[in-house]
Amino acid sequence: TPEHLLLEPEVLHVLAPPFVSRLPAESEAVKSHGKRRRSFLRKKREHPPSVAATPNGLQVTKEQKDEQFHFLVFTDVFGNKTHGVVMQCYRPILVENGAGSFKFSKLFSAYSFCVISKYPYFTALKDCLSCLLIQLRTCRLSDMEGKVKEFAAKLALVPIPPPGQLHLMFTLRPLTIVLPSREDKDHPAIDLDLHLPFFCFRPQQLLQVLSCLLQEQRVVLFSADWARLTLVAESLLLFLQPLSWQQPYVPVLARGMLDFLMAPTAFLMGCHVNHFEEVAAETDDLILINIDNGSVSTSCSETIDLPEIPPASADCFIQRCQSLKIHFDLYQCHHASCTDISEQRAQRRAWQQNLNHDIQRITLELIVNIFRDVSSHLNYEHRVFNSEEFLKTREPDEQLFYKKVLETHIFHFFLKDRLNRKMDNFARLELSTRSEIYRQSSWKRLNFSLFVSPSCLGLILPSPSLHFISLCLLALRTTPKPVRVFQLPDFPVSLSFHSIQSYYSELIQQLGKAIFSVQNEKPTLLARFYYLRGFINTLCLRRLDALGDFQNLYKTDTAIFPTQLVTWLVDSLHRDERQQADRRPELKRLILKSLVQPDDHVKKFVLPRENLHQEEFVRCVQECRIVKDVATIHRLFDALTYGQPKQVDPDLFRDFYTFWKETEAEAQDVNLPSGVIDHLDNSECVYKLSSCVKTSHGVGKIAMTQKRLFLLTEGRPGFLEITKFRDIQEVKIASAPFLLVRIPSLRIQTSSRSEVFEANLKTETELWNLVVKEMWAGRKMADQHKDPQYMTQALTNVMLMDAVMACLHTQRPVIAASMLAYFDKIKHEVPMMVPKTTSETLKHKINPSLDLAEPQTVHVLLYTPGQLTSNNSEGEMNPKLWVALSGGKVVVFDAASWSMLQDCIQVGESQLNCMLGLIQEQVWIGSQDSVIYIIDTHSMSCNKQLTEHRHEVTGLTVDTRDQHSSQQTYSCSCDGTILQWDSASLKVKRQFYLNCDRLSSIQIHYGTLWCCKCTHLPLLATLKQFVYTLKDPDDDFLVFVCLFQRGQLWTGCAESGELCLWHTNNHRHPSKRISLPGSSGVTCMIRVKDQIWVGCRGRSGVGGQCDGQLKSQVLVMDPESHTVAKELQAHSDSIQTLCSAEDRYVLSGSARHDGKIAIWKVE
Repeated sequence: TPEHLLLEPEVLHVLAPPFVSRLPAESEAVKSHGKRRRSFLRKKREHPPSVAATPNGLQVTKEQKDEQFHFLVFTDVFGNKTHGVVMQCYRPILVENGAGSFKFSKLFSAYSFCVISKYPYFTALKDCLSCLLIQLRTCRLSDMEGKVKEFAAKLALVPIPPPGQLHLMFTLRPLTIVLPSREDKDHPAIDLDLHLPFFCFRPQQLLQVLSCLLQEQRVVLFSADWARLTLVAESLLLFLQPLSWQQPYVPVLARGMLDFLMAPTAFLMGCHVNHFEEVAAETDDLILINIDNGSVSTSCSETIDLPEIPPASADCFIQRCQSLKIHFDLYQCHHASCTDISEQRAQRRAWQQNLNHDIQRITLELIVNIFRDVSSHLNYEHRVFNSEEFLKTREPDEQLFYKKVLETHIFHFFLKDRLNRKMDNFARLELSTRSEIYRQSSWKRLNFSLFVSPSCLGLILPSPSLHFISLCLLALRTTPKPVRVFQLPDFPVSLSFHSIQSYYSELIQQLGKAIFSVQNEKPTLLARFYYLRGFINTLCLRRLDALGDFQNLYKTDTAIFPTQLVTWLVDSLHRDERQQADRRPELKRLILKSLVQPDDHVKKFVLPRENLHQEEFVRCVQECRIVKDVATIHRLFDALTYGQPKQVDPDLFRDFYTFWKETEAEAQDVNLPSGVIDHLDNSECVYKLSSCVKTSHGVGKIAMTQKRLFLLTEGRPGFLEITKFRDIQEVKIASAPFLLVRIPSLRIQTSSRSEVFEANLKTETELWNLVVKEMWAGRKMADQHKDPQYMTQALTNVMLMDAVMACLHTQRPVIAASMLAYFDKIKHEVPMMVPKTTSETLKHKINPSLDLAEPQTVHVLLYTPGQLTSNNSEGEMNPKLWVALSGGKVVVFDAASWSMLQDCIQVGESQLNCMLGLIQEQVWIGSQDSVIYIIDTHSMSCNKQLTEHRHEVTGLTVDTRDQHSSQQTYSCSCDGTILQWDSASLKVKRQFYLNCDRLSSIQIHYGTLWCCKCTHLPLLATLKQFVYTLKDPDDDFLVFVCLFQRGQLWTGCAESGELCLWHTNNHRHPSKRISLPGSSGVTCMIRVKDQIWVGCRGRSGVGGQCDGQLKSQVLVMDPESHTVAKELQAHSDSIQTLCSAEDRYVLSGSARHDGKIAIWKVE
């Protein structure tokens, strides 16, 4: 008799919700939604997962076996996953005796119970089935269906926890079971032991497996234990996050499904180890991974011949793995033995959560180290990834690995998230370690001219190899975020419709109590309770209550807003419910809100094949990351089409692009002796090198960095400085006698030495003349305007000139190249001298539009001081400068170094009008779309919105006397509405309304709220019931500043170049009018110490013949003498905003023709 008899399995029952019928009226209400669900169930019944539930077939045995579990994952054609947990137990078989009765035989048959869920709750569902097992062991076979149906109905009552730090707990006798939440909407819940692969593989083998998956190979897992297959496969895919496997995925292949392994595409599959030899013999090019013995081989060889993960990233991963503590018994051995199973399970769960967090951190660090530089080769405007240039920056022995990975689907989907600027864990870790990498890179001097390629140069230069840096030193140790566990009510004894409604009502009451209890805690936790209550209200068809709960997510955490569910709720509203919603403004706004689908396409850069007109030329140059600035590209287009039709031939573009890239490569190949390197600064790079020429200081090559010219002497290489660009006095072309002819030469007069430097550059003379003059002009403008961007732009112009000269085959290409000499042209057309007062007061200039194609208007500036008491280790102690640009973009600078921290936080699409920093580590931003957006200063993300205003938000202010957690904050909108907020709970405490044409700003001083509106300036006393109005029929006030110590109120006029001075005890007429020189209107005004700083619009207007001309000014007023103390000129467009940095500096931002921020010293 055979040991096992295999039979074909049969599906006995398929149980799916709803298990309880609704009342007729309510059934009709969800008719359309129910139809879709029943259609899905019919498909399930037509194709039951019986084969996967019994992968070894239905076994009949002579002995009763222990129960076994295994796990399944089903993937549909759209890539959506469904997860299953299977429990297999054995029951004796009933056989009929001759008298028509039944008796138990000595044979046992396997019964499988499979719970299917959209969510990967492997451990929780295994616990649930274990609870069911206790009942099945004692019940009769005839009662089994009832027990299973009751079990399924109870599970159907359990909601899925929302993404975040709220777990759900429920009791299924005798166990208490926890459903962990997902980290965010884009990641799956993790309910398995991530350390299992570390038991099966050494770190080196684990890296081999991950390398195979990243290269999308045909991978097959083998094990004698079906459960291991899915758990290890799921863990491996989680290790790749945020990269998501896009190929066929079947972790458990039954005996009859082995032909799946013949598929020609990449896949990840698993089957029983008994089939190892058969699979290896019958198929080619498979990666065979034996989980049981930890081996990795191919179907053709015992070793794999695939490119490995880059060594620096691999070494860091291996080092990290050594610190993992993956043995629970070692962790627990010094603790007392648990006498309570719930306590023991809780301890094991907490340990596993911490270990999973550590493993995720290590694997995320691995992925970040592998793909760290991808973002440097992305063009966000045109959604292009330049793969060829990325490959050139890799080490030679790594290029084959990256070449294979860059062609995969998994990498393509990863690029979509990067181009969408997704702020996920990958982006946060890369950002937090980026500055540390470049700081470490400056410690070591490479033996090449290109030490560090500053990305702020406008042109894109190759990045140096950073493999000498110990990447493992960069990862920041973090602890798991604390989680809150919410206990669900006990399941009802009866599963009738009314009992279930009572269960949901009790759950809603408990959630209401939880919401009340956490009102003053973190809003993110409050958001999870609102989400959960909204979901339960949806199940109970309380649509308006559900919409109200989801509306509250705007002010607690918009990251978990269930857009599809809300859309379905809105579509299912009855007429009377819609009318009620229309009477509630917050719900009406929610209903009208539309969803904007992100752009997900990704392009790889290819050279053009057709003639390029100016618009297409701009796009191509930006896509290949030569330069972003549109004005510069227009000048390049004019240079390349000089004397030709206004279009660029594809062959000419290819020549230009090729020479540009060759120039980059040549710069890296300049091998400078250490004696020469010692004379250069850390950040200096050689960008241009002449041929060997005769000079007045000997024979050698002239080298140009961004700071100086020097002679690299021939023979024994040496360094001889010619001049720094700021020391140049004159540059001209001359001729030097040589036998009977005269050779063109370049003469440079400098202030550092009396003799003139002369170089016989021959045919290179005209180009070097242009180059040196452009760098000289850029250096002068950078020094005078305290703006290093001028120098980097001049360097960009020089590199473009060089490329144009090389690719043009006209008679006088130098004429075309001269069209790129922008700063040299400005120097001759516009006086470059900056007034002495401006030069002495101006400290620095920064460009917030550096990563954008065109300059943007700086609408609002906000300085937030450093968190000196912060315990965060990720640089949160430094002060920050928040910059609101056009189109809802926010850029963040480190106000200690003035380096850019965050290049773009998107808050809506409309213009931003005002910003306010609060002590709760929040930045509030008022927008033209009537929303107040709230940015978390730690995560640098905008996950909260205040939507109580109905019109454009124009002002924000806070009572700085209150330093408690709940500050009194005020906002106003243009229609005259003023709201007082509790900044901790984000609730409106009071509401005022002023009758005016437009309310433009508000300020609070000593408990009194001052409001600026068109035609009048009212003084609103918040504690008294009266309003004073400053009346001046001649002007419309735009801005104002209060000096209560002097009893003064200063107002600025939008269309008049003067200030009005009022006394606070006289509201009828201004005591004095102060004319502002050279001003046609006041745009902004702030108080700094005992001074009034005023931003003005110049009389000459915006534009003109030359962009370099200064068109606006900042005036510093003396409140004692009522006169202009300083006139400061630094912007070529009107000043839009002013802000103070702790009264040490004043920052001014201008409109888009200038688009820069000037930093002024305060005396």
